[in-house]
Amino acid sequence: MTVSLALLVLGLVSAVAAPRLLARADWVEREPVVALWVWQCVVAAVLLCFGLAMVFSAASAWQTVRGQVFASAPRAVVEAYALGPYGPWSAALAVVLFLGGAWTGAMLTREIRDSWARRRRRRAELRLRSPLLPGEEPSGERLVVLEAARPDAWWLPGQTPQLVITTAALQRLKGRQLDAVLAHELGHARARHDWLLHCSGALARGFPQVPVFAAFRDEMHRLVELAADDVASRRFGRLTIALALVELNEHRGVFGPCPAPDGQLPQRVHRLLSAAPRLPASHRLRLTAYAALVPAVPLVVAFVPGLHALG
Repeated sequence: MTVSLALLVLGLVSAVAAPRLLARADWVEREPVVALWVWQCVVAAVLLCFGLAMVFSAASAWQTVRGQVFASAPRAVVEAYALGPYGPWSAALAVVLFLGGAWTGAMLTREIRDSWARRRRRRAELRLRSPLLPGEEPSGERLVVLEAARPDAWWLPGQTPQLVITTAALQRLKGRQLDAVLAHELGHARARHDWLLHCSGALARGFPQVPVFAAFRDEMHRLVELAADDVASRRFGRLTIALALVELNEHRGVFGPCPAPDGQLPQRVHRLLSAAPRLPASHRLRLTAYAALVPAVPLVVAFVPGLHALG
Protein backbone atom coordinates (compact mmCIF):
# COMPACT_ATOMS: atom_id res chain seq x y z
CA MET A 1 0.00 0.00 0.00
CA THR A 2 2.89 2.37 0.72
CA VAL A 3 4.23 1.90 -2.80
CA SER A 4 0.76 2.53 -4.26
CA LEU A 5 0.41 5.79 -2.33
CA ALA A 6 3.92 6.87 -3.33
CA LEU A 7 3.14 6.24 -6.99
CA LEU A 8 -0.20 8.01 -6.69
CA VAL A 9 1.41 11.07 -5.09
CA LEU A 10 4.19 11.07 -7.71
CA GLY A 11 1.60 10.95 -10.49
CA LEU A 12 -0.45 13.80 -9.00
CA VAL A 13 2.60 16.00 -8.39
CA SER A 14 3.84 15.36 -11.94
CA ALA A 15 0.40 16.17 -13.37
CA VAL A 16 0.40 19.55 -11.62
CA ALA A 17 4.07 20.52 -11.84
CA ALA A 18 5.00 19.34 -15.36
CA PRO A 19 2.83 21.86 -17.28
CA ARG A 20 4.22 24.73 -15.21
CA LEU A 21 7.83 23.66 -15.72
CA LEU A 22 7.39 23.21 -19.46
CA ALA A 23 5.58 26.55 -19.76
CA ARG A 24 8.66 28.27 -18.31
CA ALA A 25 11.12 26.51 -20.64
CA ASP A 26 12.61 28.93 -23.15
CA TRP A 27 13.59 26.26 -25.71
CA VAL A 28 10.15 24.84 -26.53
CA GLU A 29 9.40 27.04 -29.54
CA ARG A 30 12.95 26.66 -30.84
CA GLU A 31 12.71 22.85 -30.78
CA PRO A 32 9.05 21.81 -31.15
CA VAL A 33 9.91 18.23 -32.12
CA VAL A 34 11.90 17.76 -28.91
CA ALA A 35 9.07 19.41 -26.97
CA LEU A 36 6.57 16.95 -28.48
CA TRP A 37 8.77 14.08 -27.30
CA VAL A 38 9.12 15.57 -23.81
CA TRP A 39 5.36 16.01 -23.46
CA GLN A 40 4.73 12.42 -24.53
CA CYS A 41 7.26 11.14 -21.99
CA VAL A 42 5.73 13.20 -19.19
CA VAL A 43 2.20 12.03 -19.93
CA ALA A 44 3.42 8.43 -20.24
CA ALA A 45 5.06 8.76 -16.81
CA VAL A 46 1.85 10.08 -15.24
CA LEU A 47 -0.21 7.27 -16.75
CA LEU A 48 2.41 4.73 -15.68
CA CYS A 49 2.25 6.04 -12.09
CA PHE A 50 -1.50 5.52 -11.97
CA GLY A 51 -1.29 2.14 -13.71
CA LEU A 52 1.35 0.77 -11.34
CA ALA A 53 -0.52 2.17 -8.35
CA MET A 54 -3.59 0.25 -9.51
CA VAL A 55 -1.59 -2.99 -9.87
CA PHE A 56 0.00 -2.80 -6.42
CA SER A 57 -3.29 -1.77 -4.80
CA ALA A 58 -5.04 -4.73 -6.39
CA ALA A 59 -2.23 -7.02 -5.27
CA SER A 60 -2.62 -5.72 -1.72
CA ALA A 61 -6.40 -6.21 -1.76
CA TRP A 62 -6.80 -9.60 -3.45
CA GLN A 63 -4.69 -12.70 -3.02
CA THR A 64 -5.43 -13.84 -6.59
CA VAL A 65 -3.91 -10.72 -8.08
CA ARG A 66 -0.99 -10.91 -5.65
CA GLY A 67 -0.25 -14.41 -6.79
CA GLN A 68 -0.15 -13.31 -10.42
CA VAL A 69 1.97 -10.20 -9.82
CA PHE A 70 4.49 -11.88 -7.50
CA ALA A 71 4.29 -15.38 -8.99
CA SER A 72 8.05 -15.85 -9.37
CA ALA A 73 9.22 -13.44 -6.66
CA PRO A 74 11.01 -14.68 -3.53
CA ARG A 75 9.14 -14.49 -0.24
CA ALA A 76 11.42 -11.69 1.01
CA VAL A 77 10.36 -9.49 -1.92
CA VAL A 78 6.65 -10.02 -1.21
CA GLU A 79 7.16 -9.23 2.46
CA ALA A 80 9.07 -6.06 1.58
CA TYR A 81 5.95 -4.56 -0.02
CA ALA A 82 3.81 -5.10 3.15
CA LEU A 83 0.70 -5.83 1.11
CA GLY A 84 -1.53 -7.32 3.79
CA PRO A 85 -2.68 -4.75 6.38
CA TYR A 86 -4.55 -2.31 4.08
CA GLY A 87 -6.97 -4.58 2.22
CA PRO A 88 -10.17 -2.42 2.20
CA TRP A 89 -8.35 0.81 1.36
CA SER A 90 -6.29 -0.92 -1.30
CA ALA A 91 -9.41 -2.40 -2.88
CA ALA A 92 -11.10 1.01 -3.03
CA LEU A 93 -8.02 2.64 -4.57
CA ALA A 94 -7.62 -0.17 -7.10
CA VAL A 95 -11.26 0.10 -8.16
CA VAL A 96 -11.05 3.89 -8.56
CA LEU A 97 -7.89 3.66 -10.64
CA PHE A 98 -9.34 0.85 -12.73
CA LEU A 99 -12.43 2.94 -13.46
CA GLY A 100 -10.14 5.82 -14.44
CA GLY A 101 -8.27 3.56 -16.85
CA ALA A 102 -11.51 2.22 -18.31
CA TRP A 103 -12.78 5.79 -18.74
CA THR A 104 -9.56 6.74 -20.52
CA GLY A 105 -9.99 3.83 -22.93
CA ALA A 106 -13.61 4.80 -23.54
CA MET A 107 -12.64 8.41 -24.28
CA LEU A 108 -9.91 7.31 -26.68
CA THR A 109 -12.35 4.99 -28.46
CA ARG A 110 -14.86 7.82 -28.68
CA GLU A 111 -12.26 10.24 -30.00
CA ILE A 112 -11.16 7.81 -32.73
CA ARG A 113 -14.77 7.01 -33.65
CA ASP A 114 -15.66 10.71 -33.88
CA SER A 115 -12.53 11.33 -35.95
CA TRP A 116 -13.49 8.59 -38.39
CA ALA A 117 -17.00 10.05 -38.64
CA ARG A 118 -15.62 13.53 -39.35
CA ARG A 119 -13.24 12.08 -41.91
CA ARG A 120 -16.08 10.27 -43.70
CA ARG A 121 -18.12 13.49 -43.79
CA ARG A 122 -15.20 15.46 -45.19
CA ARG A 123 -14.53 12.83 -47.85
CA ALA A 124 -18.22 12.87 -48.78
CA GLU A 125 -18.03 16.66 -49.09
CA LEU A 126 -14.95 16.29 -51.29
CA ARG A 127 -16.75 13.85 -53.57
CA LEU A 128 -19.67 16.27 -53.76
CA ARG A 129 -17.51 19.32 -54.49
CA SER A 130 -15.10 17.47 -56.79
CA PRO A 131 -17.22 14.82 -58.56
CA LEU A 132 -15.83 12.37 -61.08
CA LEU A 133 -16.37 13.24 -64.71
CA PRO A 134 -18.36 10.86 -66.94
CA GLY A 135 -16.15 7.84 -67.68
CA GLU A 136 -13.57 8.80 -65.05
CA GLU A 137 -12.52 6.08 -62.62
CA PRO A 138 -11.60 6.79 -58.96
CA SER A 139 -7.80 6.74 -58.77
CA GLY A 140 -7.07 7.56 -55.14
CA GLU A 141 -5.03 10.63 -56.05
CA ARG A 142 -3.12 12.20 -53.17
CA LEU A 143 -3.85 15.74 -54.42
CA VAL A 144 -7.36 17.16 -54.80
CA VAL A 145 -7.98 20.64 -56.22
CA LEU A 146 -11.28 22.28 -55.26
CA GLU A 147 -12.93 25.19 -57.01
CA ALA A 148 -13.35 27.77 -54.23
CA ALA A 149 -13.11 31.52 -53.74
CA ARG A 150 -11.31 31.24 -50.37
CA PRO A 151 -7.65 30.17 -50.25
CA ASP A 152 -7.15 27.07 -48.15
CA ALA A 153 -5.13 23.87 -47.96
CA TRP A 154 -5.32 20.92 -45.60
CA TRP A 155 -4.27 17.31 -45.24
CA LEU A 156 -7.00 14.69 -44.95
CA PRO A 157 -5.54 11.58 -43.22
CA GLY A 158 -6.83 8.05 -43.69
CA GLN A 159 -6.05 4.84 -45.56
CA THR A 160 -5.68 6.92 -48.73
CA PRO A 161 -4.46 10.30 -47.38
CA GLN A 162 -5.10 13.30 -49.58
CA LEU A 163 -3.86 16.85 -49.75
CA VAL A 164 -6.70 19.25 -50.56
CA ILE A 165 -6.02 22.71 -51.95
CA THR A 166 -8.39 25.29 -53.39
CA THR A 167 -8.05 27.15 -56.68
CA ALA A 168 -7.94 30.45 -54.77
CA ALA A 169 -4.88 29.19 -52.89
CA LEU A 170 -3.22 28.24 -56.17
CA GLN A 171 -3.83 31.76 -57.44
CA ARG A 172 -2.53 33.51 -54.31
CA LEU A 173 0.55 31.43 -53.57
CA LYS A 174 3.56 32.63 -55.50
CA GLY A 175 6.82 30.98 -56.47
CA ARG A 176 7.86 28.33 -53.97
CA GLN A 177 5.14 29.23 -51.49
CA LEU A 178 2.92 26.43 -52.81
CA ASP A 179 5.76 23.93 -52.39
CA ALA A 180 6.26 25.18 -48.82
CA VAL A 181 2.58 24.66 -47.99
CA LEU A 182 2.68 21.16 -49.45
CA ALA A 183 5.80 20.39 -47.38
CA HIS A 184 4.04 21.69 -44.25
CA GLU A 185 1.07 19.37 -44.76
CA LEU A 186 3.30 16.43 -45.67
CA GLY A 187 5.18 17.05 -42.43
CA HIS A 188 1.93 16.49 -40.52
CA ALA A 189 1.24 13.28 -42.42
CA ARG A 190 4.71 11.74 -42.09
CA ALA A 191 4.90 12.43 -38.34
CA ARG A 192 1.35 11.08 -37.80
CA HIS A 193 0.36 14.17 -35.88
CA ASP A 194 -3.29 13.14 -36.12
CA TRP A 195 -2.67 10.35 -33.58
CA LEU A 196 -1.07 12.76 -31.13
CA LEU A 197 -4.11 15.01 -31.44
CA HIS A 198 -6.48 12.08 -30.91
CA CYS A 199 -4.71 10.84 -27.77
CA SER A 200 -4.32 14.28 -26.22
CA GLY A 201 -7.94 15.15 -27.02
CA ALA A 202 -9.19 11.92 -25.43
CA LEU A 203 -7.25 12.51 -22.20
CA ALA A 204 -8.35 16.15 -21.95
CA ARG A 205 -11.96 15.24 -22.64
CA GLY A 206 -11.96 12.41 -20.12
CA PHE A 207 -10.15 14.31 -17.34
CA PRO A 208 -10.68 18.05 -17.91
CA GLN A 209 -9.64 18.91 -14.34
CA VAL A 210 -6.19 17.32 -14.62
CA PRO A 211 -3.78 20.13 -15.60
CA VAL A 212 -1.28 17.96 -17.45
CA PHE A 213 -3.91 16.49 -19.79
CA ALA A 214 -5.51 19.84 -20.67
CA ALA A 215 -2.07 21.37 -21.27
CA PHE A 216 -1.05 18.29 -23.27
CA ARG A 217 -3.96 18.80 -25.67
CA ASP A 218 -3.34 22.54 -26.08
CA GLU A 219 0.39 22.10 -26.59
CA MET A 220 -0.07 19.29 -29.11
CA HIS A 221 -2.24 21.54 -31.28
CA ARG A 222 0.38 24.28 -31.10
CA LEU A 223 3.57 22.25 -31.36
CA VAL A 224 2.52 20.09 -34.31
CA GLU A 225 2.00 23.28 -36.32
CA LEU A 226 5.40 24.64 -35.29
CA ALA A 227 7.03 21.32 -36.16
CA ALA A 228 5.38 21.28 -39.60
CA ASP A 229 6.44 24.91 -40.14
CA ASP A 230 10.03 23.88 -39.43
CA VAL A 231 9.83 21.00 -41.91
CA ALA A 232 8.78 23.42 -44.63
CA SER A 233 11.21 26.16 -43.62
CA ARG A 234 14.23 23.84 -43.76
CA ARG A 235 13.47 23.06 -47.40
CA PHE A 236 12.15 26.40 -48.66
CA GLY A 237 13.18 29.00 -46.10
CA ARG A 238 11.44 30.70 -43.19
CA LEU A 239 10.37 33.72 -45.24
CA THR A 240 8.70 31.55 -47.87
CA ILE A 241 6.49 29.61 -45.44
CA ALA A 242 5.74 32.79 -43.44
CA LEU A 243 4.51 34.58 -46.58
CA ALA A 244 2.49 31.50 -47.55
CA LEU A 245 0.76 31.51 -44.15
CA VAL A 246 -0.07 35.20 -44.58
CA GLU A 247 -1.45 34.66 -48.09
CA LEU A 248 -3.65 31.78 -46.95
CA ASN A 249 -5.02 33.42 -43.81
CA GLU A 250 -5.04 37.19 -44.11
CA HIS A 251 -8.65 37.17 -45.38
CA ARG A 252 -9.73 35.68 -42.03
CA GLY A 253 -8.65 38.75 -40.09
CA VAL A 254 -6.20 36.86 -37.89
CA PHE A 255 -3.51 39.50 -38.36
CA GLY A 256 -5.67 42.46 -37.39
CA PRO A 257 -5.88 44.30 -34.03
CA CYS A 258 -9.01 42.43 -32.92
CA PRO A 259 -8.75 38.95 -31.39
CA ALA A 260 -9.28 36.15 -33.88
CA PRO A 261 -10.36 32.52 -33.37
CA ASP A 262 -6.95 31.28 -34.50
CA GLY A 263 -4.62 33.47 -32.46
CA GLN A 264 -1.63 31.20 -33.08
CA LEU A 265 -1.05 32.29 -36.67
CA PRO A 266 0.48 35.70 -35.86
CA GLN A 267 2.80 34.03 -33.35
CA ARG A 268 3.78 31.40 -35.90
CA VAL A 269 4.59 34.03 -38.52
CA HIS A 270 6.54 36.12 -36.00
CA ARG A 271 8.49 33.02 -34.93
CA LEU A 272 9.41 32.26 -38.54
CA LEU A 273 10.50 35.81 -39.25
CA SER A 274 12.46 36.24 -36.03
CA ALA A 275 14.63 33.23 -37.01
CA ALA A 276 15.72 32.18 -33.50
CA PRO A 277 18.64 29.74 -33.81
CA ARG A 278 18.15 26.06 -33.02
CA LEU A 279 19.66 24.51 -29.95
CA PRO A 280 23.03 22.78 -30.43
CA ALA A 281 22.76 19.14 -31.39
CA SER A 282 24.31 18.03 -28.10
CA HIS A 283 21.70 20.03 -26.16
CA ARG A 284 18.87 18.46 -28.16
CA LEU A 285 20.31 15.01 -27.55
CA ARG A 286 20.53 15.62 -23.80
CA LEU A 287 16.93 16.85 -23.63
CA THR A 288 15.77 13.80 -25.57
CA ALA A 289 17.69 11.44 -23.31
CA TYR A 290 16.51 13.11 -20.10
CA ALA A 291 12.90 12.94 -21.30
CA ALA A 292 13.27 9.25 -22.08
CA LEU A 293 14.29 8.67 -18.46
CA VAL A 294 11.15 10.31 -17.06
CA PRO A 295 8.89 7.24 -17.54
CA ALA A 296 11.54 5.19 -15.74
CA VAL A 297 11.00 7.11 -12.49
CA PRO A 298 7.71 5.31 -11.62
CA LEU A 299 9.40 1.99 -12.34
CA VAL A 300 12.22 2.86 -9.93
CA VAL A 301 9.71 3.82 -7.22
CA ALA A 302 7.76 0.62 -7.82
CA PHE A 303 10.71 -1.77 -7.68
CA VAL A 304 12.91 -0.17 -5.01
CA PRO A 305 11.44 -2.25 -2.13
CA GLY A 306 11.93 -5.50 -4.05
CA LEU A 307 15.49 -4.64 -5.06
CA HIS A 308 16.29 -3.59 -1.52
CA ALA A 309 14.97 -6.91 -0.20
CA LEU A 310 17.11 -8.84 -2.68
CA GLY A 311 20.18 -6.79 -1.78
